[in-house]
Amino acid sequence: MSTEVRIPQIGFSAQEGTLTEWLVADGGKVEAGKPLYTLELDKSVQEVEAPASGTLKIHAAAGEVYAVGALIAEIL
Repeated sequence: MSTEVRIPQIGFSAQEGTLTEWLVADGGKVEAGKPLYTLELDKSVQEVEAPASGTLKIHAAAGEVYAVGALIAEIL
């Protein structure tokens, strides 16, 4: 069973964010609660934690802007 990784709703007004960097490579092992990627919203950049443990399958490129709720990866 896989866990979807989506751009989170952070704050009240943010409708999109820039995925600035993946902190784990495609196919890499991730642990729940550990930093997975960095997200830039307006004037802040923050690390977003993995929602589950497993193997990362990336669907979205770093450096691109994605809407809140966009599917960017799966953890298998």
